Amino acid sequence: MRAGIIGVTGYGGLELFRLLTAHPEINEVLLYSSSREGQLLSEEAPHLYGINMDQLRSFDQLNTDELDVLFCSAPSGASTELLPSFIGRKAKVIDLAGDYRLKDPDIYREWYGKEPPDTSIVNKAVYGLSEWNQNEISKAGLIANPGCYPTAVLLGMLPLLKTGLINPETIIIDAKSGISGAGASPQKASHFTKANDSLSVYKINKHQHIPEIEQAMKTVTGTDTNITFTTHLVPMTRGIMATMYAELAEEIQFHSVTEVFQEFYQAKPFVRVFKENTELFTKQVYGSNYCDLTFAIDERTNRITVISVIDNLIKGAAGQAVQNMNIMFGLNELEGLKQSPLFP
Repeated sequence: MRAGIIGVTGYGGLELFRLLTAHPEINEVLLYSSSREGQLLSEEAPHLYGINMDQLRSFDQLNTDELDVLFCSAPSGASTELLPSFIGRKAKVIDLAGDYRLKDPDIYREWYGKEPPDTSIVNKAVYGLSEWNQNEISKAGLIANPGCYPTAVLLGMLPLLKTGLINPETIIIDAKSGISGAGASPQKASHFTKANDSLSVYKINKHQHIPEIEQAMKTVTGTDTNITFTTHLVPMTRGIMATMYAELAEEIQFHSVTEVFQEFYQAKPFVRVFKENTELFTKQVYGSNYCDLTFAIDERTNRITVISVIDNLIKGAAGQAVQNMNIMFGLNELEGLKQSPLFP
């Protein structure tokens, strides 16, 4: 297979390149850039010196009829302009930005502050939460890869929502991300003097992943859900921990929740369910496509706490994109993603 990557110089694009060049079914990876045509990738990413000596190509050289799959790792908004002419042709398309995730154009306009993409294209896009939408992904020509926070949150919450174990109107999510989640372009929030040795909160009640999470929850439950979702930047390179709280619909025993998680994820190789009250840490999934889950029940308040940890650049972006590619082409989900987490 031949793969193409748009936006390879961003953090997600670099991880896509690393995973695809080690994938047993990928023979060639072609790289495209809007601003660095003719440069070597190693000029932007010195850690790849001697590994890739191909020049970055212009979009004029992008012919999807010569590709089997095209990944777009450009910033939100760029996909709306770049991808329409490539959709519906030979290559399957996987978009890592948020352009095609939200089905309602008014909600997209409100939360992203941009004009929404063409509705006819949005309606073709399949939401690529691998563990929950495998059948639709297998038939899709366009995947809207989920955001990093939504991946961590939904994998932890959906089993409980699906089985009615929690009150959906009581969900509170406290999520923390490493600085790579802010992207490769320098910005004030990720400046060393602000981010180092400090914890900061951002986009309070305004994060664009709120409607994405609520849309996915409605798809599963059939009812509208309003969540409280707060994000924080942590002085580490990568990783997400989502701590989620909700009222139990009734008095539930530990073993009941364990059985629910195991029922949904026992055949899902990248979700690891730990026993109740396990103390998880982000480094245990570092560099891997795993999502690790645990929970605790507070009998005094009749609330449950669910903890989810992922690597935001792998399971939250490039790894899930490759996992979706595997599903789309009928490959083993594990192909190209068998790496153990990096520790220490």
